[in-house]
Amino acid sequence: MTDKLKIVGMVLLGGVTAWAFTAPYPGNTGLQRTPGVIIGGTDTPAPNDFSTVNDVAGTLLMKQGGFPPFVIYLSYAGTPDGVITATRPDGGYWAQRVRDGKTDGWLRIGDATYAMQATEIVGDARIPMLELWSGKTGMPMDRAVGGPDPLRDWEVFLWTAR
Repeated sequence: MTDKLKIVGMVLLGGVTAWAFTAPYPGNTGLQRTPGVIIGGTDTPAPNDFSTVNDVAGTLLMKQGGFPPFVIYLSYAGTPDGVITATRPDGGYWAQRVRDGKTDGWLRIGDATYAMQATEIVGDARIPMLELWSGKTGMPMDRAVGGPDPLRDWEVFLWTAR
């Protein structure tokens, strides 16, 4: 009886683990966050000008290096120097990982996957980047999105090629 119980326990544990790493669940913005280890796409050299990625419709997929691995959808805006992403100032997990020094990651835009590095932009330098991001996403700077904070108060990250 004990061997059968161990087998059932291992099968259940394996099933729960597989589900946790593959099942999408809604994020706070209504987008899907898909925990897992695979971002997909084709490894692509970084373009000389990332504003060319603005022609790709939809959101990007971001995967940070390190453990635990996960993939999340983010809105973005491309600039000549890199890719801007933004998040509410609510102590979000991926933003905190960047602050903790886990800056390496990958961004998938369309089918192209780029090896990137994130830098948090702070102070007044955030505002022009948020304005670019706002223009691409269509979210007004004074609008509260997914919480009480207006977009102008959001945290900004610039992803550059590594």
